[in-house]
Parts: sequence; C-alpha cells; structure tokens
Amino acid sequence: MFDFDKIIERKSDKCRKWDHAFVCSRFGDVPQGFIPLWIADMDFTSPPAVIDGFQRIVEHGTFGYTWCFDEFYDAVMAFQRRRHQVEVEKSWITLTYGTVSTLHYTVQAFCTPGDSVMMNTPVYDPFAMAAQRQGVRVLANPLSVKQNRYQLDFNLVEDQLKTHRPKLWFFCSPHNPSGRIWRADEIRQVSDLCKRYGTILVVDEVHAEHILDGTFVSCLTSGCAALDNLIVLTSPNKAFNLGGLKTSYSMIPDDSLRQRFRQQLEKNSITSPNMFGVWGIILAYQHGLPWLDALNGYLQGNARYLADAIQTHFPEWKMMNPESSYLAWIDVSADDRSATELTQHFAQQAGVVIEDGSHYVQNGENYLRINFGTQRYWLEQSINRMLKHY
Repeated sequence: MFDFDKIIERKSDKCRKWDHAFVCSRFGDVPQGFIPLWIADMDFTSPPAVIDGFQRIVEHGTFGYTWCFDEFYDAVMAFQRRRHQVEVEKSWITLTYGTVSTLHYTVQAFCTPGDSVMMNTPVYDPFAMAAQRQGVRVLANPLSVKQNRYQLDFNLVEDQLKTHRPKLWFFCSPHNPSGRIWRADEIRQVSDLCKRYGTILVVDEVHAEHILDGTFVSCLTSGCAALDNLIVLTSPNKAFNLGGLKTSYSMIPDDSLRQRFRQQLEKNSITSPNMFGVWGIILAYQHGLPWLDALNGYLQGNARYLADAIQTHFPEWKMMNPESSYLAWIDVSADDRSATELTQHFAQQAGVVIEDGSHYVQNGENYLRINFGTQRYWLEQSINRMLKHY
C-alpha cells in the first residue's frame, strides 16, 4: 500500500538535511553527491491522507487566523487513547510551537537564573540549550551502560536530587539518542523521586510513535507517574515527518502547573496556531495510523540491515538495539579513530554525513549516530562508501 523504497527528491524543498551549503557549514568540505544520514528528518513523504488534506486547504485558498477548535482536541484524545491506552482530558492539552521552543518556555515558567535542570546524558542537546539560554544550570545525570543498553543509576539520581534540588527533570521517553524504552517501574521510580525532592517531571515523548522492539509506556498511564507533578510534551512531527510545521502540544493534568505554563506562553504570545500545523495533527492522528504502522515495519528492516552491516564490516563498533525511533547509536570507542574523526572522515572522503555524539550534552563522545529513516538504497550505498573509505 505504501512504497517506502521510492526515492524522494529532497533538495528542491530546501531541507537542511540535503542542502549542500548547509551541510558544508556543519561538516566541512563535503562532496556534492553526499548521502545525509544525520539530522532526525526522514526521507519519506508524509501520509497520503495528510497530503490530501493539505491539498484541500490549498485549493480552498484562504489561510487566515485559526484557533484550537474541538477537532484538534478530539484528535489528540482519541490518538492517545488508541495508540497509548491513556485517557487525556481536553483541559490538559495546550498547543505549542514545537517541542524545542516549549522546553525553553517551560524553563522560563518554572525556573529562575541559578536554578538547575536535571537530564540523563547523553541526551538531545536542545535540552541543555533550553536551560543554559535562561541562565539555568544543567545537572547532568550520566546513564550507565550494561550489556550495551542504557540504565538509570538510581543511587546517583537520588543523590543529585537530594543535593542539588533541581526545579525540573527533563526526561526523554523513549530516550534520544539511543532509542531506549523506559519500563513502567522505572518511570514510577523517577516520578516518586521527583515528588520526594520537589522536582517537576517534564517528559519528552516525541519519539513514542516509532516503536521497533518492545512496548512503550506513556508517563500518563494510570499508576505510572504522579499526575500532579507531570508535564508531558509531544508532537506528530517525528512520527509523520511534519517537523517543518513547528507544531506540538503539552499534556499537563495538574491545574496549577498548567496555568503557570500557559501564563508563560501568553508572555511569549503563543496563542493562535499555524493553520497547517493544527490540521497536520488532526489529519495525521485521524487517518495516518495505517501508514505509521507500515513505516515502522520498514524501519525495523532498516535497523536489522544496519546492525548486520556494522557487525559484519565494522566489528569493533557496537550498535545499541534501537528499541524506538530511526536513529542508530553506535559505540566506536574500540576504533583507532575518535567518533569526531570518523564523522569528519566519512563526510569529507566518503560523502556519507553522519553525526558524532560529542554534542549530546555529555557522555556521548565515543558514539556515532546514524539516521536510518531513509530508503534502504541510501543505507546500502552509505555502507559501501564507508567500507571503501574506512
């Protein structure tokens, strides 16, 4: 029904991932015929139902101001119920302009300069930017690695919470960049510790729709996390390849937290939504699930292909099992070259653009990240080039 092998021309839409000048500004002198496997942007068209809906809006020809009408709330509540088995109330939902900017507003709402925000490292670097740009300290809580899988060190967690009393804990579930899915008991322990030490739990569930191995448990699941101390941020952007629409939403059960959060949004004039953003959520959530399920099957195949190729051709590397998302996290500490050196070498000599983990706040310096959310053809070509120029 859906052809994910079809090569999509991406350069004409001016996306950062495929733009030569932009890539060179980040990775140096990269050849013209490069293959980009870096930024978390898939190379598939969005679901046909979303495209068809956008075409109807364009054909109608009016693009005026809109608001968060009932169809938006109904779509979110129905999606969370169907996809994650959680009951979300309409009053909990607040539409925002992208998860990264919302992290900034959240810090502004609940922190003052000199406070700290806790996060499990390595982690998506905008977590740290959201704190640092507000004059708030980053409290890094390193994840431990056991059998090539990340684990929370709860003794260290409690010691840091008790000593530093961070105002917020930015908790990435599933974890980005490794794809680790946290269990319900782990989330419950995280929530209990937050309650004990007066830290608000802020959960990024953006990568929850690409589940490749295992079962995702939302923090909103009954009995999982304390609802009076929880802010959940998510969006359809990663799942349905809608990142450029810059639309997301929060789910905050507690009225006092929600009102404080919304007051900060009002200070930043986060009011009426982007028309295509709000309709993108509705269309994707109401009609995009067959496409999403099919895509996840394709991504599972890509993950297996990449893991097998690395084990065969780069045996010193260790790829973590990507339980979610479409981003491979690969330990290259046993290689003669550092992750940064490998990244530069592959970009400039092989024309394969991947990322190293040095900018994932802390503790990612020995890792490569490869985006396999692309056609199998590009993965095969990339492995061949990397092997040739290794």
